Amino acid sequence: MKKFQITVNGKAYEVEVEEIGGSSAPAARPAAAPIVSQAPAPAAPAPAAPKAAAPTPAGASVVTAPMPGKILSIKAKVGQQVNDGDLLLTLEAMKMENEIFAESAGTVKEIRVSEGSTVDSDEVLVVIG
Repeated sequence: MKKFQITVNGKAYEVEVEEIGGSSAPAARPAAAPIVSQAPAPAAPAPAAPKAAAPTPAGASVVTAPMPGKILSIKAKVGQQVNDGDLLLTLEAMKMENEIFAESAGTVKEIRVSEGSTVDSDEVLVVIG
């Protein structure tokens, strides 16, 4: 067994490593070595700016994505009359197809996604007025 001291994100850890398949003679242990700290790892890149949300017309209701995913199909069309519970689109998330339904009756004013596009949680998918 060999002992090493490593530093990860500024925190020092002591680890023991067993060499397998090497020479059978134990290696000589060096005298107490000073702890060498490295410069901190570069910061992770800043997250992408959220997509700019288009304003929602007054009195309209919006249907949002319940989770991040990919739009597989769009069943509604702009100008179509929909009732509460009508199928609007299919969202694939975590290898499952999730049907997204209208939450109120009205006319489809906008469809803000397209088939094959990816969406984030709470992103507006459809505007119903």
